[in-house]
Amino acid sequence: MQTYYDWLNSPALSVSEHAELSAIQNDPAQIEDRFYKDLEFGTGGLRGILGMGTNRMNVYTVRRAAKGLALRLIQEGGAPEKRGVAIAHDSRHMSREFAEDSARVIANMGIPVYLFDSLRPTPELSFTIKHLGCAAGIVVTASHNPAEYNGFKAYGSDGGQITPVTADAVMAIMKSLDPLAIDLLPSLESPLIHIIGKEVDDKYIEHVLSLRPDKDLLKRTGVKLKIVYTPLHGAGNKLVRAALERAGYTDVTVVKEQELPDGSFPTVKSPNPENPEAFTIAIRYADEIGADVIIGTDPDSDRMGMMLKKNGVWTAVTGNQAGCLMLEYILNAHKVQPGDYAVTTIVSTRMVDAIAAKYGITIERVLTGFKFIGETIDKKEKAGNHGFLLGFEESYGYLTGGYIRDKDAVIATLLACELTAYYKSQGKSLMDALENMYKEYGYYAEKTISVVMPGVDGMEKREKATADLRAEAPKQIGGRTVLEALDFKQGNVMGLPKADVLLYKLEGDAWVCVRPSGTEPKLKIYAGVREKTAEDAKAQLDIISNAAADFGK
Repeated sequence: MQTYYDWLNSPALSVSEHAELSAIQNDPAQIEDRFYKDLEFGTGGLRGILGMGTNRMNVYTVRRAAKGLALRLIQEGGAPEKRGVAIAHDSRHMSREFAEDSARVIANMGIPVYLFDSLRPTPELSFTIKHLGCAAGIVVTASHNPAEYNGFKAYGSDGGQITPVTADAVMAIMKSLDPLAIDLLPSLESPLIHIIGKEVDDKYIEHVLSLRPDKDLLKRTGVKLKIVYTPLHGAGNKLVRAALERAGYTDVTVVKEQELPDGSFPTVKSPNPENPEAFTIAIRYADEIGADVIIGTDPDSDRMGMMLKKNGVWTAVTGNQAGCLMLEYILNAHKVQPGDYAVTTIVSTRMVDAIAAKYGITIERVLTGFKFIGETIDKKEKAGNHGFLLGFEESYGYLTGGYIRDKDAVIATLLACELTAYYKSQGKSLMDALENMYKEYGYYAEKTISVVMPGVDGMEKREKATADLRAEAPKQIGGRTVLEALDFKQGNVMGLPKADVLLYKLEGDAWVCVRPSGTEPKLKIYAGVREKTAEDAKAQLDIISNAAADFGK
């Protein structure tokens, strides 16, 4: 309540901001939810609902985060005053304002800023940091979250999201800062603020095009691909289309209703290519033109989803399925070298292990969050291993090349189209290729359950759910014996850092994982199986996932 009144009575607030807080004076639940904590860095940085309060995304929390990051850079002594900070943003409400305020705060501290002239894909920010030799980067986005969210993602000089150690250090600094008293330049008119645009776009697209496994595929086979693409009102529109055109994909139909940036995302319940409903309009386009594939990218264009025809019905390809298809295609197009490896997470499909065993490469498993994939690439590169082939996570994030250190929907779009074109040239569909993989490796199936637990009570429920599981580990889940219970909070489990994650290995190649989301008020429950038929895999997955869902009750 004291913090609430400090904000309510602050002269820093505008008339509208003051009115927003005045309106909740008689609503203690709202006051508590907005002020019971500060937003914290999770697996996707600082993310929250837009509005006034310490537990909300607003110009004051953003300015505080920008100053905290800048002070950390100065502490580290990496010459940020010479190298600068790159800043990008997506199409969400307040994204441009937050990006500009971040630039004005950082430049006010004597650090140069390279600010994009308009919205850009998140992975281009990762590319830009290394391309310009920056000390760090910021992208204002809440990725695929609903329209009421926004966020602040921080990146290190390697182009990867900052690690938990750095995030903790930034948070420690932020706690000493009054968000209502952060100094910033009066405008963007400063010799320290550089507006960047097409010149960086061109270099980024050149890099993306260089990563195609078979650059001559279209010319050699003569295959024509009909593509329907939707940017879901986000940042992917211009660069995804430019990359496709330069790669030789000339028959691309864009979903007009979802083409232009719009932070309200008016045509979808959620702008997330993980949700098949997001493709409803795109399917109508695809049926009209007889498309081969539908591609969708999320608001900041780091996630890519695809849909393919199966028995005459447009069917979503899961993140796990797409990752396995990409990996096998890359391995067939690439002569395996000693040290070659792919990176995925502990909640992604186990089919990649079977693929890796066949081709003789290593699979590195990391905690959930693409920052850990980027961190693995960085560590191996510094150790002299340049054998990175693919990084992917079940939540529709993919990366090849290793120069960029975050998931990249522009790269993933080109790879998905090349896969589709390759199998079309063979007289097959990607669904045929997937079925052949299942026949060879076994029928793997996975499911993610998100139990939403909002507010103060929700945080307590999430903590209690994992605490209860630690107090008494389940002996069986869905009728299957728990062979091994791994608690990552103990540290050094599977060689990974401490995390609030529980992983259960079950008899018969099945598994369940439980963790609180780092970016949303959810308990995330993952399950996976391997069976001899598709029907058995679906049936067994339903049994296990339904049983595991009880952990969130």
